Amino acid sequence: MRSPSIDVESAAGHTPRHRAPGRRRWPTGRHRSRRWPVLLAVPLLAVAAGVAFWQIGETGRNAAEEPPPAGIAEAPAGAAPCTYERSEGEGSAELPPARPQKAGLVQVTMHTTHGEVKLELDADRAPCTVNSFVALAADQYFDSTPCHRLTTAAIFVVQCGDPTATGTGGPGYRFPDENLPVGNLPAYPRGTLAMANAGPGTNGSQFFLVYKDSDIDPNYPVFGKVTAGLDILDKIAASGAPNNDGPPNLEIIIDAVEVS
Repeated sequence: MRSPSIDVESAAGHTPRHRAPGRRRWPTGRHRSRRWPVLLAVPLLAVAAGVAFWQIGETGRNAAEEPPPAGIAEAPAGAAPCTYERSEGEGSAELPPARPQKAGLVQVTMHTTHGEVKLELDADRAPCTVNSFVALAADQYFDSTPCHRLTTAAIFVVQCGDPTATGTGGPGYRFPDENLPVGNLPAYPRGTLAMANAGPGTNGSQFFLVYKDSDIDPNYPVFGKVTAGLDILDKIAASGAPNNDGPPNLEIIIDAVEVS
């Protein structure tokens, strides 16, 4: 998704293919080659009927393994390593530790200019995605960044995670997909937290929050859910966006992301 690039993330993305009758397509994004995802940032194509097609995209960082913050379960010593690869033309965040540092459910508070949005990350189902998100949060990568995209037709997401606010930004690395909601209807129900990207294996830093059931192609890794603050997303959505897909008319900025 530009990224919701949902197509969600901050890189340009490719339009997802239909995988089931009636399912919407969505770009992701953060690379310039990607389209707007809800989830990565690449501009979307809007259909005359008002149906938006998106793409989500993104990238990340390398660092020595560090102990997880107090109160968060450590991943098992034998946890499979993650693969984070450097990408061209993006940011230069450090790569996350190769081995997941968290396990179970990880509680996160996203402090915004409109209040707190609480998230629950599932490190068991999406260990490498959660590992990247938590590492970026620890490096204050998301601090003082706007949620750059709102989609209000066919796909209903607020997309964040691009410090450049262009829908093409990312951490400078990418990683493979995991925990795709294949077979689920809707694929992305209200409250879902997922990555934006520009195609398979292009996840980075852009992510999207679903404020209304969105049945789009299951190409965007689900790594958690919103547990509080959906009313804030509803308020942002009610403000609208240019042509139903663009910067929200009511600006929302992430002040900080706190992992507890």
